[in-house]
Amino acid sequence: MMKFHRYFKKGNSVIGMIHVDGLPGAPKYNGNTLDIVKNAMKDAEIYLESGVDAVLVENMHDVPYIRSKDLMPETTAMMTRICTEIRKTLPNCMPCGVQVLAGCNKEALAVAQAANFQFIRAEGFVFSHIADEGFIDGSAGNLLRYRKKIGADDILIFTDLKKKHSSHAITSDISLTETAKAAEFFLSDGIVITGFATGCPANKKDLKDVRQASNLPVLIGSGITIDNVQSYLTADAFIIGSHFKIDGKWENPIQMQSIKDFMQKLKHLQSVNLQ
Repeated sequence: MMKFHRYFKKGNSVIGMIHVDGLPGAPKYNGNTLDIVKNAMKDAEIYLESGVDAVLVENMHDVPYIRSKDLMPETTAMMTRICTEIRKTLPNCMPCGVQVLAGCNKEALAVAQAANFQFIRAEGFVFSHIADEGFIDGSAGNLLRYRKKIGADDILIFTDLKKKHSSHAITSDISLTETAKAAEFFLSDGIVITGFATGCPANKKDLKDVRQASNLPVLIGSGITIDNVQSYLTADAFIIGSHFKIDGKWENPIQMQSIKDFMQKLKHLQSVNLQ
């Protein structure tokens, strides 16, 4: 928890998603790397002006996603370039994170180390599951050894539990709270709970149960909106993408007014709770 609060100094920190355009090698690549970088920097500037606490960069438009064993070097190279430019755009006090889909956690750590980012979001940290990309195995042991090897101990690793867009039938006898305990035992820096798909709210009971089962910071990783945020105020942070986009769809451009309205509502809720 102390490592978390080194970067996230207040409760209910808001982490805005930057969904970079399709990268070289991916089916949706538009052939212009300069535009990809410019668009990502524009999103970072909007988030900064809107008052969010941090950003998380993700190659969300690289559908269909592939696993680490099939990832080509151009993806890691472009993500490093984009993240480096974003880091130049934002103040040093503003935490930045990166996720490389799907389950490319070592690559994300390498990008974060090169770009001076503060955290990554990791899939498949403990236990295994079947994602739409295929089998995702637990990565904690190898990932933390790699972090030590490259001297990146200061980079936080936030880990998904029972990840969205996935089947967890093979671990159906292991509860969410037991998964949280395993993530804590395996030295996660924070746990992420989500709904079943992008934009779908997390179960409120899951938040309560995980809070009681673990001492780790808890982040809500999907489905937070201006209308339901009051139900999740016990979380340490919110990762928000879809709600900040036009029409609430992740693939659309960011809408600044949506961010400002949300931040104003959250500030009001926090002030009421303090009274």
